[in-house]
Amino acid sequence: MDWTIFKKGVFLVNLLGIIYNPETKKILIGRRENDPHLKELTWVFPGGRPDYKSDMDVNLKFEIKENTGLDVEVKHIVFAKTYPEKREFLSIYYHCELTSPNQTESTEGNLKEFKWVTPSEVGNYFTTSIHPTILEYLKTLE
Repeated sequence: MDWTIFKKGVFLVNLLGIIYNPETKKILIGRRENDPHLKELTWVFPGGRPDYKSDMDVNLKFEIKENTGLDVEVKHIVFAKTYPEKREFLSIYYHCELTSPNQTESTEGNLKEFKWVTPSEVGNYFTTSIHPTILEYLKTLE
């Protein structure tokens, strides 16, 4: 896609799930390879782009199922931000909870590997910026 067609103030929306397992108090992160838009991107919160036909929480639930094989309940929006690495991207972060703790992850989607990590460990894996608001929110899940 030719990203130069985006005018100032127009964003490409990305929905991201902070998938929390309340039983283990851990967060699911996934590893991407060769991201076409952010070369530095490796570990991420699972998610995807909305289809704009359904509510965003419905889209996110579908994207998480497609990319991880997991069923989640989308609880609430945590934060929305743009990135210094790619200003035309607008990410909306949602708190999601795992609804089937016995499920295992599937690598059928665009994520190659998964890790369940404590909220304080998330920052150790990400190679792109994590907004301080997200880091503060993760602390509340410890």
